[in-house]
Amino acid sequence: LLSLLSLLSLLAAEDTLLNVCMDAKHHKSQPGPEGQLYEQCSPWKDNACCTANTSSEAHKDQSYLYNFNWNHCGVMPPQCKRHFIQDTCLYECSPNLGPWIEQADSSWRRERILNVPLCREDCEQWWEDCRDALTCKENWHKGWNWATGRNRCPWGSPCRPFRQVFPRPRDLCEKIWSGSFRYSPERRGSGRCIQMWFDPAQGNPNVAVAKFYAWRKRSSPGQGQDEAPERDQAVRALPCSVLLLLPLVLLPGGPQGWGSQGWGSL
Repeated sequence: LLSLLSLLSLLAAEDTLLNVCMDAKHHKSQPGPEGQLYEQCSPWKDNACCTANTSSEAHKDQSYLYNFNWNHCGVMPPQCKRHFIQDTCLYECSPNLGPWIEQADSSWRRERILNVPLCREDCEQWWEDCRDALTCKENWHKGWNWATGRNRCPWGSPCRPFRQVFPRPRDLCEKIWSGSFRYSPERRGSGRCIQMWFDPAQGNPNVAVAKFYAWRKRSSPGQGQDEAPERDQAVRALPCSVLLLLPLVLLPGGPQGWGSQGWGSL
């Protein structure tokens, strides 16, 4: 009985990591449908943590969201910029980042994401499309010159090609936002990595990924990153209604013995 109650507790705790929005500057308090999200943010329109206005601002070079200047080393090529727009859409709109939400000590957000396993293809294509773009910094979260109200390169930091600042795709994904992403060896469609790009007509693949990592985080915190616990999969296949009935069967005397030895004795 204690084991079953512990299991039910784990299932309840898992729910707090699923279908949630982080406590940050522009996020909604709860995810929900949006009638229309702008262009690259549109895959999340059925269930989003962003508003339509936020999705539109995510596509602008001069946006009120964070006053961040993509063109701090000249005009960023469109094929590169589209990845940063998609990255912004994922961050602002996705309700599937709960397993990686952490407390943040920041004036503009109370929570952040950390070590989100980004699918290798998404990371590698991001690097490939940006390899010739220019930047002056490895970590874009801090260290900018904000004297003009927008980020400018700090004094003494020359503009260089991405391929020099970030020699490998892993360097780009893991360093540019202070460890928000982790380069995953898993491929798109594996159910073990978050996709920055997906076709909404095929459903949101990140829902299943969040469920897997939420369960593993609660039930087996020391388990390997990419190992699928078969017993956990079997338990997930049981509906909660069945789990709630199991104590009735396991207690001495079954349902007839519930009486005074039931909830009152716990």
